[in-house]
Amino acid sequence: MSTQVEERTFQAEARQLLELMIHSVYSNKDTFLRELISNASDALDKARIEAFRDKDLQIDTSDLHIEIAPDPDKRTLTVRDNGIGMSRDEVVELIGTLAKSGTGELRRALAEAKDAEAPADLIGQFGIGFYSTFMVADNVTMVTRRAGEDTATRWESQGTGTYTIETIDTAPQGTEITLHLKPEDSDDHLFDYTKEWKIREIVKRYSDFISWPIRMEIERTTDDETTIETVTLNSMKALWARPKDEVSADEYNEFYKHVSHAWDEPLETIAMRAEGTFEYQALLFIPSQAPFDLFTREHTRGVQLYVKRVFIMDNCEELMPQYLRFVKGVVDAQDLSLNVSREILQQDRQIKRIQKRLVKKVLGAIKDLDADKYRTFWSQFGRVLKEGLLSDTENRETLLEIASFASTRASSDESSEEEVTTLKAYVDRMGEKQDAIYYMTGETRELIENSPHMEAFRAKGVEVLVLTDPVDEMWVDAVGEYDGKPLKSIAKGDVDLEDEPSDDDKSKQEERDKEFADVLDWLKTTLGDEIKDARLSSRLTTSPACLVGDTFDMTPTLEKLYRASGQPLPKVKRILELNPAHPLVTSLRDAHGERADDPALSQTAELLYGMAVLSEGGELRDPARFTRLLAERLTQNL
Repeated sequence: MSTQVEERTFQAEARQLLELMIHSVYSNKDTFLRELISNASDALDKARIEAFRDKDLQIDTSDLHIEIAPDPDKRTLTVRDNGIGMSRDEVVELIGTLAKSGTGELRRALAEAKDAEAPADLIGQFGIGFYSTFMVADNVTMVTRRAGEDTATRWESQGTGTYTIETIDTAPQGTEITLHLKPEDSDDHLFDYTKEWKIREIVKRYSDFISWPIRMEIERTTDDETTIETVTLNSMKALWARPKDEVSADEYNEFYKHVSHAWDEPLETIAMRAEGTFEYQALLFIPSQAPFDLFTREHTRGVQLYVKRVFIMDNCEELMPQYLRFVKGVVDAQDLSLNVSREILQQDRQIKRIQKRLVKKVLGAIKDLDADKYRTFWSQFGRVLKEGLLSDTENRETLLEIASFASTRASSDESSEEEVTTLKAYVDRMGEKQDAIYYMTGETRELIENSPHMEAFRAKGVEVLVLTDPVDEMWVDAVGEYDGKPLKSIAKGDVDLEDEPSDDDKSKQEERDKEFADVLDWLKTTLGDEIKDARLSSRLTTSPACLVGDTFDMTPTLEKLYRASGQPLPKVKRILELNPAHPLVTSLRDAHGERADDPALSQTAELLYGMAVLSEGGELRDPARFTRLLAERLTQNL
């Protein structure tokens, strides 16, 4: 006897996304069946591995399979499996994942999309799985019982604002999903999904490689006699075990969508086989679109691990490093135990050697991408790949060859959004007398390009790398150099872009240093709480002043990142550099010589420092005081 039916409400964002699904944001509605079959396949994989892990679990694994049952008279289509099943709490949680899996981000992306084709493309970034059923059905019922439990759960929804859920007494192990199909509509790409030929076509196209039998009962009539025949619709051939020349691009594409639960096309397919001391086969994919949660803690990484064609675990992190977390696929090892656990994998030498080879293979594939594919890859995953420059010292040289960076070099292609360059190309363009690779880090390209630190480099036509990703703040220090050329921040240490000075130039420089010595000492005293030193600058051409760090100082951007993460840091004082040719600086020098004790000069020093902070996009410690001093000075000059 069942418990009372409980009605629940979808969260607001879930309701809105369901409405998008019902109103056909994706034209190829056939894929709903692929999603259901993939989910069923996952449940069968989990059932077998749970049976290995828990010998006391009451679970039947004697005939694991997927069954498709159409009913033309009732216009229903049922997909059932005898896999692991779900408990009531799991049903509620999995229903809830629609609301916490980025639907807000998807809705915003759809709202901002200007291209009419964008909705279909965006779906590839937000897996919708089970909910794709509402593209073809106006009512969906699910009955599921988790292996080892006595009671089952029944869930039902019309894809509107609510769903019902109840506990029932009996149901077979696994999950059964029944779709009450919408009427056929050729204009809306809705077909009769109870037809045998249509089901066969979809399974063959999308799910032929599934390693579990997909069965369907077929009614045959011969000589006025009707018989029921159970047929297996898929070949069950493991794609990774077949020679590459025997597998079509479409088959690889569908297998990628199956293992990644994504809707985009793979950018690159990598098939490999290792023989010898230890044997394994791998089929890996580089996606063409980054998932919305790539930089969240909830993002799952790793590839599927099989042992002798037997599924062992999903998201095997030990096979793929963190910076390649976007790679999807399958690794099938021959010599591991079927009872392998994550703890064993962490210590297993063979797994570490497999990972080593997989990483080199993936990096090699990225390196060999053609120009168009590489641009797509770098726009989607470049920020992630750069994490490897910190963590993977063994492959650092390869990563440095693969990586691209924004640059101040003018774009040769006006249609491109942003010009990027490899380090090799940068070095090849360096002038004969340039002995360093110059870069600047910051929060945005605009802030960096408008920074006073850039003035002398722009005036002399010296290329500067524009680094705006948070990881850039750390890898440049860890790497240090490329091809014998040091990586040098234009915002830290001394910068000398001048040619070897003549004796006359040296004499003028010494005279200039004497002229400004007193005002520099005074600034050090006056601004002692804010700066560590004051000196004349060789990097400024139009701005009066800027702030620079010592060679090994933390940059303001990195300081912000640490503070945002809750790490306490002492105040990092920086050096105030003055432009000796700027009228404000020369006037300050002259005024100091005539009236060193004038309080107005101290206020001018504060304003000069504040201007230097603001010009690099920094934050003033006391913006109200800066505004008040500026207003007073402007009033005096009116």
